[in-house]
Amino acid sequence: MSKILFILKRREDYNAVIHSHIGTSTGLYNSANFMNEMLIEEGFDSALEVASDFNQIDRLVTHHKPKYAIIEALWVLPSKIAELQKLHPDIIWIIRLHSDMPFLAGEGMSMDWIGDYFRCKNVIIAANSPRMLHEVSTYYRTMNPGLDPDIRIIYFPNYYPQDYKKKKLDKTKDTIDVACFGAIRPLKNHLTQAFAAIDFANQLGKKLRFHINAGRIEMQGGPVINNLKHLFAQLYKSDHEMINHAWRPRDEFLQLCGQMDIGLQVSFSETFNIVGADLISQGVPIVGSEEIPWKVPAFSADPTDSKDITDKLLLAYDYSRINVWTNQWSLTHYTNQSKKIWTKYFTRG
Repeated sequence: MSKILFILKRREDYNAVIHSHIGTSTGLYNSANFMNEMLIEEGFDSALEVASDFNQIDRLVTHHKPKYAIIEALWVLPSKIAELQKLHPDIIWIIRLHSDMPFLAGEGMSMDWIGDYFRCKNVIIAANSPRMLHEVSTYYRTMNPGLDPDIRIIYFPNYYPQDYKKKKLDKTKDTIDVACFGAIRPLKNHLTQAFAAIDFANQLGKKLRFHINAGRIEMQGGPVINNLKHLFAQLYKSDHEMINHAWRPRDEFLQLCGQMDIGLQVSFSETFNIVGADLISQGVPIVGSEEIPWKVPAFSADPTDSKDITDKLLLAYDYSRINVWTNQWSLTHYTNQSKKIWTKYFTRG
């Protein structure tokens, strides 16, 4: 079993007060850390490091001497990878993608960088979704006719720890706490979900408390948060309100999730959705889109149809225990398969 090193980039807005000491409290860090801890539990020699920039990578791999260096997400210039490969020719470099193509379309350098990575020796591209695996394989095969993409393109799905809680939904209170957590960006679809939550609360005859995280505004998400603020400001007579939570360390975020009545993750593009898994892990029912690969289809909604989202919220509210139990079961099945894929790859390596 070979030594594995996960390398992440530290958040540019890193703040020691609100972020973990290792450098970040983002979903990207949580995702990598889940895999790292799982591999350690399975007996592999694995470690995780957070770098301020790619110039620190040489020092980190010199210290750890891994066989596999996994770069989480697109942040290292291909020219830097080529330089590192020459300095450390025995290391297999794995660039792990965390997004599907609709999201990467908003990252202007992504196709250029991935194409350049193909030209580097000992560099593998890992996708965390089957669709991205297919598309990147098509890219590689078209660039390199006659070469087998299976050698250079691999599938590394997300893993999530199976630590679940139970919670009873309190239907007696006069408020309804709906969580729509996650970074504010257009593909997360916050505004449509806000309208669905308002309709949902109206039909229940309850005051809506719509919970978001607006600490991270990404990929032209400014208009989204402005529209959300203006929407709830105009609804002041209804007593519905939006509650904006600061980004917080994982343990505190899980506690916050546990205080919610129901969760919304009806986004346009997902490869896993850790926020949804966090809500389900705390016994909170969720409504999501078909984009979430582990979610139960019965509680999936059309992200373009607020009425459909409202209908699924009502269904999840009426059958909250079934929602939680079936989604926890489905998430367990998904992550068990992920574990098999990861351990098989590094065992044969």
